[in-house]
Amino acid sequence: MPSISIKGKNMPESPIRKLVPYAENAKKRGIEVFHLNIGQPDIKTPDCALQAIKNNTVEVLAYSRSEGSEVYRSKIADYYSKNNINVTANEIIVTTGGSEALLFAMGSITDPGDEIIIPEPFYANYNGFSIASGVNIVPVISKIEDNFALPAISEFEKLITPKTKAILICNPGNPTGYLYSKEEIEKLAEIVKKHDLYLIADEVYREFVYDNVQHQSVLSGFGLENHAIIIDSVSKRYSMCGARIGCLVSKNKDVINTALKFAQARLSPPTFAQIASEAALETPQSYFDEVTVEYKQRRDILVNELQKIDGVKVANPKGAFYCVAELPVDNADKFAQWLLEDFNIDNKTVMVAPAAGFYSTKGIGTNQVRIAYVLKKEDLITSVAILKAAIKKYNAN
Repeated sequence: MPSISIKGKNMPESPIRKLVPYAENAKKRGIEVFHLNIGQPDIKTPDCALQAIKNNTVEVLAYSRSEGSEVYRSKIADYYSKNNINVTANEIIVTTGGSEALLFAMGSITDPGDEIIIPEPFYANYNGFSIASGVNIVPVISKIEDNFALPAISEFEKLITPKTKAILICNPGNPTGYLYSKEEIEKLAEIVKKHDLYLIADEVYREFVYDNVQHQSVLSGFGLENHAIIIDSVSKRYSMCGARIGCLVSKNKDVINTALKFAQARLSPPTFAQIASEAALETPQSYFDEVTVEYKQRRDILVNELQKIDGVKVANPKGAFYCVAELPVDNADKFAQWLLEDFNIDNKTVMVAPAAGFYSTKGIGTNQVRIAYVLKKEDLITSVAILKAAIKKYNAN
């Protein structure tokens, strides 16, 4: 029998999606499952994006340019300008989601066996992208006790080798919701310039920041024109996860020219989704203002309710719509599966994402979960009440 590749065997399961069969079985048994496990916003997609699809007059659904529609990229550049990020259409490549942008970035700047330093916990799919690209992730651990702040720069310095090509951050963070300060970005800028590395910043949650703080983009005045690569996406910003449109942004011409070759190899990003995404750029600021207020209220409710549970430790996110909670259980993977298979209150249970899959260091985060606050406020209160009762019963078994 033909064998599977080592790369394929090493490809990790998604900690977010691997429990789906258990959730589906629970639903078949009549159990209502509150999904705290996945960052699928319940906020409505802007009507302007939906109408652009409904009212379009396309007669031939043709390829677009490999780098994305020139009109769309020009409008993205205008959007960035409003956010103090000065780039041109030629410094943007439209991709099939932020996922493809990350793959293009890794393919453009690394060779098999090269290393990328990433503060962990980090977006779980970074593990998969690195394996697919033949890249080794070198983790630097951030801690829940420090609210997942940037580790000391000296910790990064210890890890840099001739194989190191980049530092990768997610800002605001998934799964932590941590928002890097201007001072932290300045420290990262200093170290990547000192060691001639790239700084890749996954900024897909840029709009979702709370507590009157400001998002700091790596291309907003840090002198990283030759070093910075931004990964972006419409998925969360406009509640358009199914559109699968993202982009790679860099002022480094070599990076853009190389990434374009990867873009050409896959031909083009989806045309209809670009039409919707271009229209979404007309979304009024009031939409984001309302969404931010809603998510802040949800965050406050979730964190406050979790803090009432004995033995639970929770980080307080400043952005995105996730938080990491440390639970008084022996194993979060086992607990998450048990919630779906063996526990309910009035035929209701919750689904969480075990956080070990957001680390690359084995044995770390085994009693932590990521919770996405993408449910209505009353459902979040119910969910935490279920979680509290579940922890008590689980530990009594």
